[in-house]
Amino acid sequence: MDLKHNHSVKLNDGNLMPVLGFGTFAPDGTPKSEANEATKIAIDVGFRHIDAAYFYQNEEEVGQALRDKMADGTVKREDLFYTTKIWTTFLRPELVRQCLERSLKKLGLDYVDLCIIHAPIAMKPGEELVPKDDSGKIILDVVDIRDTWEALEKCKDLGLTKSIGVSNFNHKQLELILNKPGLKYKPTCNQVECHPYLNQSKLLEFCKSKDIVLVAYSALGSHRDPNWVSSDSPYLLEEPILKTIAKKHNRTPGQVALRYQLQRGLVVLAKSFNEKRIKENFEVFDFELTPEDMKAINGLNRNFRYVKLSFAVDHPFYPFLEEY
Repeated sequence: MDLKHNHSVKLNDGNLMPVLGFGTFAPDGTPKSEANEATKIAIDVGFRHIDAAYFYQNEEEVGQALRDKMADGTVKREDLFYTTKIWTTFLRPELVRQCLERSLKKLGLDYVDLCIIHAPIAMKPGEELVPKDDSGKIILDVVDIRDTWEALEKCKDLGLTKSIGVSNFNHKQLELILNKPGLKYKPTCNQVECHPYLNQSKLLEFCKSKDIVLVAYSALGSHRDPNWVSSDSPYLLEEPILKTIAKKHNRTPGQVALRYQLQRGLVVLAKSFNEKRIKENFEVFDFELTPEDMKAINGLNRNFRYVKLSFAVDHPFYPFLEEY
């Protein structure tokens, strides 16, 4: 990965993915229009990799931003790298294409650059994003992720997506797919929570050995959406070691957290709807952390997860019981 000249990494299918992506998830209560504004700002600042999902329910607004920026000549479609995700109520093989086509329709695009399985844990199919029973418990479903993968391979063959990958998979689940009889395409990437408190060093090593790119979400810590993240979670960007390193380089702790991942060979996603921070988050290519800095940040690892998905801990495909 050449961070000085070309801010992209070559995937195992030959396509290029920009190493810094803009995240578009917004917790409940954020006006949808903010996703539109923020995406336009991100593109103006220089972001070309936009990470989105069916589940985020704002692909109309994000798609409008992309189309506006193409219409005004800021970017061409081929300059952009757009990721969407197959939500867990669509993991049954016969529903995968339907989910992707819904995203494409909302976006107003003919294809996405990357489509990934959002998580290996299926939920009950239907129109409810998060189906719950009368007691408020999430209703799960069991779908073999190899069957979901096969359906995603077909979407690539149809030209609906250029590349395919996964998210929130552990190394055993990746092996299930890699060892699947009749495998047509390897996953290009595995998007997982990754930051100095959960540095995923073993999963990173495993993915590198299989030519799978590890993509980091919650790289700046996490949103505090109470539906998914416990309110007593630590604030990563308040971490004294990150603050000290940031001060030394005349940078922000967020810029240090992003740069850390780039230097380890990850693709990293930065999520902010604040104009000043969107700009800051893109300014990570013109400084370098020293080996001592990297070692100090590695020392912060405590295998702490913001997004635990604990509602599915008994599901046969629950990913986080494995060490990596």
